[in-house]
Amino acid sequence: MVKGEFWKEESEAADLEAAESFLSLLLEPSVVSAVLRQLRAAPLTRHRASALLRAGGLAPLKAGDAEVSGLIKQVRRGELLTPVLLLRGYAPDGVPLTVADGYSRICASRQLDPGAAIPCRIADPPGG
Repeated sequence: MVKGEFWKEESEAADLEAAESFLSLLLEPSVVSAVLRQLRAAPLTRHRASALLRAGGLAPLKAGDAEVSGLIKQVRRGELLTPVLLLRGYAPDGVPLTVADGYSRICASRQLDPGAAIPCRIADPPGG
Protein backbone atom coordinates (compact mmCIF):
# COMPACT_ATOMS: atom_id res chain seq x y z
CA MET A 1 0.00 0.00 0.00
CA VAL A 2 1.26 3.48 -0.91
CA LYS A 3 0.27 6.30 1.42
CA GLY A 4 0.32 9.92 0.54
CA GLU A 5 -0.48 12.08 -2.41
CA PHE A 6 -0.02 10.48 -5.82
CA TRP A 7 -2.21 12.76 -7.92
CA LYS A 8 -1.64 15.64 -10.30
CA GLU A 9 -3.80 18.71 -10.00
CA GLU A 10 -4.40 19.11 -13.74
CA SER A 11 -6.03 16.91 -16.34
CA GLU A 12 -4.15 16.15 -19.54
CA ALA A 13 -5.38 16.51 -23.11
CA ALA A 14 -5.43 12.71 -23.49
CA ASP A 15 -7.84 12.42 -20.54
CA LEU A 16 -10.25 14.90 -22.10
CA GLU A 17 -9.97 13.10 -25.45
CA ALA A 18 -10.75 9.77 -23.76
CA ALA A 19 -13.73 11.34 -21.96
CA GLU A 20 -14.98 12.77 -25.25
CA SER A 21 -14.68 9.40 -26.98
CA PHE A 22 -16.54 7.61 -24.18
CA LEU A 23 -19.26 10.23 -23.77
CA SER A 24 -19.86 10.29 -27.55
CA LEU A 25 -21.19 6.75 -27.14
CA LEU A 26 -23.80 7.99 -24.66
CA LEU A 27 -24.69 11.54 -25.65
CA GLU A 28 -25.33 13.69 -28.71
CA PRO A 29 -22.29 15.63 -30.02
CA SER A 30 -23.58 19.03 -28.87
CA VAL A 31 -24.14 17.67 -25.36
CA VAL A 32 -20.67 16.09 -25.30
CA SER A 33 -19.17 19.48 -26.22
CA ALA A 34 -21.07 21.17 -23.38
CA VAL A 35 -20.00 18.52 -20.88
CA LEU A 36 -16.35 18.85 -21.95
CA ARG A 37 -16.51 22.63 -21.48
CA GLN A 38 -17.81 22.05 -17.96
CA LEU A 39 -15.10 19.50 -17.21
CA ARG A 40 -12.34 21.85 -18.37
CA ALA A 41 -13.67 24.62 -16.10
CA ALA A 42 -14.74 22.50 -13.12
CA PRO A 43 -12.86 22.96 -9.86
CA LEU A 44 -11.20 19.94 -8.31
CA THR A 45 -13.19 18.11 -5.69
CA ARG A 46 -11.95 15.06 -3.82
CA HIS A 47 -13.76 11.80 -3.12
CA ARG A 48 -12.72 8.36 -1.92
CA ALA A 49 -12.65 5.50 -4.42
CA SER A 50 -15.35 3.61 -2.55
CA ALA A 51 -17.76 6.56 -2.85
CA LEU A 52 -17.07 7.00 -6.56
CA LEU A 53 -17.57 3.30 -7.27
CA ARG A 54 -20.80 3.18 -5.25
CA ALA A 55 -22.19 6.32 -6.90
CA GLY A 56 -21.43 4.85 -10.31
CA GLY A 57 -22.74 1.38 -9.47
CA LEU A 58 -19.33 0.03 -10.52
CA ALA A 59 -17.43 -3.00 -9.32
CA PRO A 60 -13.74 -2.35 -8.65
CA LEU A 61 -11.22 -3.79 -11.07
CA LYS A 62 -8.74 -6.17 -9.44
CA ALA A 63 -5.05 -5.38 -8.94
CA GLY A 64 -4.30 -8.06 -11.55
CA ASP A 65 -6.10 -6.06 -14.24
CA ALA A 66 -3.42 -5.02 -16.74
CA GLU A 67 -4.27 -1.33 -16.72
CA VAL A 68 -4.67 -1.16 -12.93
CA SER A 69 -1.37 -2.98 -12.32
CA GLY A 70 0.35 -0.65 -14.81
CA LEU A 71 -0.96 2.39 -12.94
CA ILE A 72 0.16 0.95 -9.61
CA LYS A 73 3.67 0.44 -11.03
CA GLN A 74 3.59 3.99 -12.38
CA VAL A 75 2.81 5.40 -8.92
CA ARG A 76 5.49 3.24 -7.29
CA ARG A 77 7.99 4.76 -9.78
CA GLY A 78 6.98 8.18 -8.50
CA GLU A 79 4.74 9.16 -11.42
CA LEU A 80 1.51 10.95 -10.56
CA LEU A 81 -2.00 10.08 -11.75
CA THR A 82 -4.30 12.62 -13.39
CA PRO A 83 -7.68 13.61 -11.91
CA VAL A 84 -10.74 11.61 -12.92
CA LEU A 85 -13.46 13.14 -15.08
CA LEU A 86 -17.06 12.54 -14.04
CA LEU A 87 -20.60 13.24 -15.17
CA ARG A 88 -22.83 13.71 -12.12
CA GLY A 89 -25.62 11.18 -11.67
CA TYR A 90 -29.18 11.97 -10.65
CA ALA A 91 -30.42 9.65 -7.92
CA PRO A 92 -34.16 10.54 -8.11
CA ASP A 93 -34.23 9.19 -11.68
CA GLY A 94 -31.88 6.29 -10.93
CA VAL A 95 -29.08 7.72 -13.08
CA PRO A 96 -25.68 6.74 -11.65
CA LEU A 97 -22.50 8.78 -11.71
CA THR A 98 -20.68 8.28 -15.03
CA VAL A 99 -16.90 7.96 -15.02
CA ALA A 100 -16.06 9.67 -18.29
CA ASP A 101 -12.35 8.99 -17.80
CA GLY A 102 -10.41 7.47 -14.93
CA TYR A 103 -12.14 4.23 -13.92
CA SER A 104 -8.81 2.38 -13.86
CA ARG A 105 -7.21 5.23 -11.89
CA ILE A 106 -10.00 5.00 -9.30
CA CYS A 107 -9.41 1.25 -8.98
CA ALA A 108 -5.63 1.65 -8.78
CA SER A 109 -6.03 4.30 -6.07
CA ARG A 110 -8.28 1.95 -4.12
CA GLN A 111 -5.53 -0.67 -4.21
CA LEU A 112 -2.76 1.78 -3.32
CA ASP A 113 -4.55 3.59 -0.49
CA PRO A 114 -8.26 2.88 0.12
CA GLY A 115 -8.63 6.11 2.08
CA ALA A 116 -7.02 8.37 -0.51
CA ALA A 117 -8.96 11.42 -1.65
CA ILE A 118 -9.10 11.24 -5.44
CA PRO A 119 -9.16 14.56 -7.30
CA CYS A 120 -12.16 14.79 -9.62
CA ARG A 121 -13.66 17.22 -12.08
CA ILE A 122 -17.45 16.87 -12.23
CA ALA A 123 -19.82 18.10 -14.92
CA ASP A 124 -23.57 18.28 -14.52
CA PRO A 125 -25.75 16.19 -16.82
CA PRO A 126 -27.59 17.76 -19.72
CA GLY A 127 -30.63 19.62 -18.45
CA GLY A 128 -29.30 19.23 -14.89
